[in-house]
Amino acid sequence: MKFKQILISGFLLWLFSVIGTALVAFTQQQTVERIAANEKAVLLKNLNTLLPAEKLDNDIAQDTIELQPSPLLGSKNTALAYRARKNGEPVAVVFNAIAADGYNGAIHLLIGVYDDATLAGVRVVKHNETPGLGDGIETRKSDWILGFNNKSLKNPEPEKWKVKRDGGDFDQMTGATITPRAIVKAVKNTLLYFEQNRERLYQ
Repeated sequence: MKFKQILISGFLLWLFSVIGTALVAFTQQQTVERIAANEKAVLLKNLNTLLPAEKLDNDIAQDTIELQPSPLLGSKNTALAYRARKNGEPVAVVFNAIAADGYNGAIHLLIGVYDDATLAGVRVVKHNETPGLGDGIETRKSDWILGFNNKSLKNPEPEKWKVKRDGGDFDQMTGATITPRAIVKAVKNTLLYFEQNRERLYQ
């Protein structure tokens, strides 16, 4: 009788273990899928903000190219760039770029560059800058980041791609110079990358 009870207890423990493992695996899978869906929704929202729908007719989230690590993009790993086209013709490329020297670490950016090498726009997608100071780079906090729209390496000239405190054309934010300085540098470097790799980006 005791042996039978041990067998039953062992079986129940095994059964609970299997059920528990299955539930954990199921929950994790659901969570991973939900996170991926949320990340894609945020990505599409940012892409559509940079590039209005009427400017392209392809699926920009699927029309991608993998870029090798580049100091100009601030990347140590491969990164995706998103290509916009209309009637099969190049419209713009949106880069994942990193301003590595923000005040509190790396600032992750989406930078859209039209085929004529002017900026479609810049958006911050992740950062650790100080609330009330450096977080003015977010569009919900200020319109500072919108100042890059339609800029290029000819407007202003390359030597003017600095904040005003450093003798450049770009405003810094009150109480925060390091953060905008890092972003201006990253955007300029992305334009240089586009200029050097334009042919390859649309292949």
